[in-house]
Amino acid sequence: MQLNRCRALLTGASGGIGQVLVERLCRDGARLLLVGRDSLALDDLAQRHPGQVSLICADLTQRSGRQTVLDAARRFGGLNCLINAAGINQFRLLEQQDEDAIARLIDVNVTATLQLTHLLLPLLRQQPQALLVNLGSTFGSIGYPGFAAYCASKFALRGFSEALRRELADSHVKVLYIAPRATRTAMNSAQVVAMNDELKVDMDDPQQVADEILRAIVREREELYLGWPEKLFVRLNGLLPRLVDQALRRQLPVIKRFAGAESPPPASSTPMPGEHP
Repeated sequence: MQLNRCRALLTGASGGIGQVLVERLCRDGARLLLVGRDSLALDDLAQRHPGQVSLICADLTQRSGRQTVLDAARRFGGLNCLINAAGINQFRLLEQQDEDAIARLIDVNVTATLQLTHLLLPLLRQQPQALLVNLGSTFGSIGYPGFAAYCASKFALRGFSEALRRELADSHVKVLYIAPRATRTAMNSAQVVAMNDELKVDMDDPQQVADEILRAIVREREELYLGWPEKLFVRLNGLLPRLVDQALRRQLPVIKRFAGAESPPPASSTPMPGEHP
């Protein structure tokens, strides 16, 4: 898809990857409908790109919020691209996680994404060419200690993308699944960064990730996994999972040490949709 012809709805627009995506898409002539819950960040993006950006402040986990997005999309004059980039994360051993936080993570990362796609798919079908872009994670292919709930949500998103791609194979709508590795954004806590440093796990800059996403959109690449050796481990985990088991077993003491340093959120906390590691 040529970016100067792109009319996209982007969720998670106020996150670290989301904000860079907005900059890159606007630079290349796209028109954007941005969805997020950080109204100040959204306003700043709109001021920097007058005439190219429209804003929706909505909670996608709520039916009313999704309906607000649908109404705005209809007024937007047609969508030919939906980029599902909203997501939240928590690094902690499962038995130490708060039950409400687990439910919230699944609501944001899985349920809201599926429900919003369900609402907007008829609009995409109206276009002669359309893309649905789901931003996943390496952890959608590799179960990693300390991220059990997050991995569950990303495995679900990967399966959803695969099934919907096959469901729409006879249509003009293409489904893209893009899986970044760990990214240096506020979504990853200081403990995650310190753990990755000790384990010598590389983390990408949001600018690099955004550029890869745009290349995938232009080339309409159905699946893309970012980072090396993460690409290799994704393949190994599919073919020889016991080898990955052994590698992660050696890392487990370090992972547990850093996961135990995380402070669990209070039960009433409401994490903000952001971007994926």
